[in-house]
Amino acid sequence: MKSASCASPRLLLALLLGSICLLSAASSAAWGQAPATKRQPLQQRRLPEGIKRTADVPYIEQGHERQKLDIYLPEDMKEGTKLPLVIWIHGGAWQAGSKENCPAIPLTEQGFAVASINYRLSQHAIFPAQIEDCKAAIRFLRKNADKYHLDPDNFGVWGSSAGGHLVALVGTSGDVKQLETTAGDDATSSRVQAVCNWFGPTDLVAMGGSHDRPNSPESKLVGGPIKEKTELAKQANPITYVTEDDPPFLHMHGDKDPVVPLSQSELLQAALEKTGVPSELVVLKGAGHGGPQFSTPEMREKILTFFQKHLRAKSDSKQ
Repeated sequence: MKSASCASPRLLLALLLGSICLLSAASSAAWGQAPATKRQPLQQRRLPEGIKRTADVPYIEQGHERQKLDIYLPEDMKEGTKLPLVIWIHGGAWQAGSKENCPAIPLTEQGFAVASINYRLSQHAIFPAQIEDCKAAIRFLRKNADKYHLDPDNFGVWGSSAGGHLVALVGTSGDVKQLETTAGDDATSSRVQAVCNWFGPTDLVAMGGSHDRPNSPESKLVGGPIKEKTELAKQANPITYVTEDDPPFLHMHGDKDPVVPLSQSELLQAALEKTGVPSELVVLKGAGHGGPQFSTPEMREKILTFFQKHLRAKSDSKQ
């Protein structure tokens, strides 16, 4: 087997999810376009009052320039306080995007710590470099939980598009050793306790169409035409590793998504249900690859309730 109460939650989550919809639209535009190194850097989001940011923390000593993360915490914390953590993993077709301007920051006012991570892009290294980096960052945060006031038993991940793929893979692969980097600490667990997947690919070969082209983001991810790299593609598929001890999932996907077909979330949802893993797929009628439908009051309530149930409530019960 793979081994704090706040004001105006609806307003904060409206800002949070509205920002994510903008990010998702940018991710859609970036799918198949120029890599992040040729794009203008994002400006850092203004922090809520009372929240501090520790930026550019290396999660692998003397590692790649992309192997860094930012941590967001309340400035004044009582000694011994341990907060559940939500880790944001950005999208951008595995070839663009950045940890800057993290849309999950408002969760710090809902009693969560937040981390936002960078990872090596496909122009830096092919798969499994991306998931190795995500897992290395999780292990680093867990190993340093006391330093950053984190509850190491209550980590969640959240991402959209390519970031949705990576959070889903983090969730299903748990401590699968073949996806763990040999750099940094490899003894601490990289498991998480909750996964929110926003329209991420889950079976790369099954996507078909333009995704099979030699210059597609999927082909760039695995270092060659996806149909010729089926074994590596299988290793990159979250659906490959589904087992009964996987954490709870929440999927959100538009039925008009022109970038990642809805069937990708349906495949993973079916596999999780079959093994008995708690999982919910929310299909947004008329929605594309992100957009305003993702920030309705109903959607805001679902995502907040999900993390409160599977992270916050369990963390609070320990204090």
